[in-house]
Amino acid sequence: MKHGLLFLAFFSVLTSFGQTDCSELFISEYVEGWSNNKALEIYNPTPNAINLSGYFVARYSNGSTTATVANAVQLSGTVQPYGVYVAVLEKLDPNGTGQEAPVWDSLQVKADGFYCPVYNTSNAFYWNGNDAIMLAKGTLSSNGTDNVTAASGFAIVDIFGKIGENPANETGISSNNDGAWSTAFPYSTGLGVQATKDHSMLRKLTIKKGVKTPVSFFDPLLEWDTIPAVIVRLDANGDTLFGTSGNPILDGNWASLGEHICSCDPTSSVKPVDGEKSWSIYPNPTSGMIHIKGVEEFDAVHVYNSLGQLIFQTTNTSKAVISIDLSANKGLYLLKLTDSQGKQATRRIIVK
Repeated sequence: MKHGLLFLAFFSVLTSFGQTDCSELFISEYVEGWSNNKALEIYNPTPNAINLSGYFVARYSNGSTTATVANAVQLSGTVQPYGVYVAVLEKLDPNGTGQEAPVWDSLQVKADGFYCPVYNTSNAFYWNGNDAIMLAKGTLSSNGTDNVTAASGFAIVDIFGKIGENPANETGISSNNDGAWSTAFPYSTGLGVQATKDHSMLRKLTIKKGVKTPVSFFDPLLEWDTIPAVIVRLDANGDTLFGTSGNPILDGNWASLGEHICSCDPTSSVKPVDGEKSWSIYPNPTSGMIHIKGVEEFDAVHVYNSLGQLIFQTTNTSKAVISIDLSANKGLYLLKLTDSQGKQATRRIIVK
């Protein structure tokens, strides 16, 4: 316990200087897909291009309170103003099997850079749903056993998950690879639905800065929307397509990678309304019927499919709850709400 308290105190000192909105990079999407399909999208909320060579990613595996240089990797490249950089695990051999299985082609084409081809050199990008991820400033040393906090110019930029916590799986057991933070308090005991395993986590558009101070509880839905990392391929009628083996054909759910909508961007046509955090959708994912609660300030409701086609619209007559039946429309959809001033709020919906 003493080590844990010292750890938290150390990080509290490092992060006590604060961070203003829209002033520093943060993680905008986290991909924990099947096999080696791992990726991070990093967003630049500023009007200036940012060189990534002064930043690194570190993985805190299975509840560890420390990470070494071997658990981290220095980044490279540049993030344009209000743009993103997609970093993907470097497993590219089409003949690879098992732990060397290649990243799916549909994810490879989203990459701006590939990282950590050899696990024993750097395992930073080999996360499962129970590993905390840190984006930090600094230059790592060449010694693989050095602690990442000893990096030259070290400063925390963003943290995904809770460092020092190994969340349980759906049966309540903490393990090395099948646990995940879930949707019910305290978010680490397997209650509710696992959100950070075999899912992509997308930062909500109202978030303007990263998490710099370790949290007491990591609620994965507080700042993030969650979508399955893999979805079943559907035909034009919304029916499941099957391969020659008789199994459903699966596609990577990477459409959102490579672009992030954020209220930091003054040129974005999508702006959050004042009450965005007060409304919610349930259930999501859904088998057909969704309910939208707390939307009195919105005038119009629109639902678009993944091709941008309008499939549903209605005028809100000051209802506290709006219900929509999407049972005939399986797939990934975008819900858009508009208020009287034309400002918009959006959420993604999965219909199974």
